[in-house]
Amino acid sequence: MKSAVKVSPVNMEERASLGLRAGDTVRVWQKIVELKKGKAANKKEVTTKNVRRQAFEGLVLAVKHGTEAGGMFTVRRVASGVGVEKIFPLYSPNIESIEVLRRTQTRRAKLYFIREKAARDQKRAMRKARAYTAPEKAAAAEALAEESAPEAAPEVAAE
Repeated sequence: MKSAVKVSPVNMEERASLGLRAGDTVRVWQKIVELKKGKAANKKEVTTKNVRRQAFEGLVLAVKHGTEAGGMFTVRRVASGVGVEKIFPLYSPNIESIEVLRRTQTRRAKLYFIREKAARDQKRAMRKARAYTAPEKAAAAEALAEESAPEAAPEVAAE
């Protein structure tokens, strides 16, 4: 016999069957509530509530407490060159849906090393970009030095 009491507004079986793992690329659709205060025609302050959906797409770094009631997962994405991490409760009613876009096989349960790896890769790319611009500047400096140097008189061969 099923209980008439509803425990959660979230379909818990569906969320548990997702089987989120570290290394998955997911898109999490959140419900964002925006409150707007304004004055009505009768000069009273009125608060309007607007609910919108917002997607957060990134790599799952960690899943904590599995599919238990307090299960959490951490998602990381790079937005405008800055790493952003969000921790979501698995059964939160503020999460409308979770889409698993890609599954990857990893050798670790927690991928926290990705934070440092991303920083290292960024530094390496900046160094490489700087190294490529340096030879161009050096060639231009050599060309200027050759043009401004006075030409030497041709040597006369001794007979």
